Amino acid sequence: MSLDKGSLRVVAHWTLLIVLGLNLRPLLSSISPLLLQIRADTGMSFQASAWLTSLPVICMGLVALLGLRLQARLGERNGVALGLCMIVAACLWRLFAHQGETLMATALLGGAGIALIQALVPALIKRQFQHRVALALGVYSASLMAGGGLAALVSPQVAGHFSHWQAGLGMWLLPALVALLMWWLLPFAGTAQPVQGVSTRAWSSRRAWLLALYFGLVNCGYMSMVAWLPAYYLQMGWSATQSGSLLAFMTIFQVIAALVMPALAHRSSDRRPLLAISLGAQAVGYIGLVLWPLGSPHVWVALIGFGLGACFALSLILVLDHCRKPAEAGQLAGFVQGAGFLLNAVSPWMTGWLRELTGSFVSAWWVLVVAVVSMLVLTRIFSPASNSRGV
Repeated sequence: MSLDKGSLRVVAHWTLLIVLGLNLRPLLSSISPLLLQIRADTGMSFQASAWLTSLPVICMGLVALLGLRLQARLGERNGVALGLCMIVAACLWRLFAHQGETLMATALLGGAGIALIQALVPALIKRQFQHRVALALGVYSASLMAGGGLAALVSPQVAGHFSHWQAGLGMWLLPALVALLMWWLLPFAGTAQPVQGVSTRAWSSRRAWLLALYFGLVNCGYMSMVAWLPAYYLQMGWSATQSGSLLAFMTIFQVIAALVMPALAHRSSDRRPLLAISLGAQAVGYIGLVLWPLGSPHVWVALIGFGLGACFALSLILVLDHCRKPAEAGQLAGFVQGAGFLLNAVSPWMTGWLRELTGSFVSAWWVLVVAVVSMLVLTRIFSPASNSRGV
């Protein structure tokens, strides 16, 4: 049974959304499984190497805050293309990296590219998939997380095959090139043109700041897991491939949650029960990492992955619940992601600092437990009635 042109276009748009998402986390998650080799060659400390995760996240925050201004200058199509070009350049540069300073520079360059794409995607989804926003956000979130897990699994294998950690980091220019080609040849129908008159109302809205705090804290564990989970188990004698596969295993449950929870959220306008389940899963997982790290590591990692995957997708849906128009969605999502990612950036750096200070990652995991439980208490205020009032 053949597909008509309309059906083919729909399939192409969903495929393009997935391919974009797959390219937004390898720059971060490919580092940690190779951290021992990178530190041995570059002499970077734990705290310094934390910047390889924190710097891209800082870029995500700053560029997200400027997202609509950048769209006003570049347009959606050129903005996403520029972001992909920056990721390609950063990965290519990593193939020849031998110093910590070079890795820092690539983290900034690639992080800015990731951030530019992330700032433009929410409004694109709100417009292009307007009758399936929750599903599209779930697919986008799942592909984003799958890219991170795939990088954690494949990077150490590629590095081992070529006997160079640079190969494990630089190989991700290939899927970025594929995404760039697809984006340019198969643009979304009705792709937004440059816009003028960007409002800054979110900056003065208490609700917008509350959403940004919530988005930042419910998702900050992901950055710490990406940066330090493999390193945590490397110190317990696991190999780079084993520790990387544990992060990839976590990603499986992130993807499941990112697909299932938005589908369940579509059945009700109240996001609080699903958010409570997701935050509770995170808390139990972090406590397990502290108390029984070698007893049932895959159970704790599965719970953390499920909680993080669900929280990322559900928190984006929560933001869009406060918007009625695509332009409003882009403005609010840009602000929330911007401020939230700046908060996220503290997490891997704080974890590295606590590791240097205490000689263990355990204190950092307890900090994540406190953050998650605090957000569990805050969740109760996001009732459907209050969300519908907007910001």
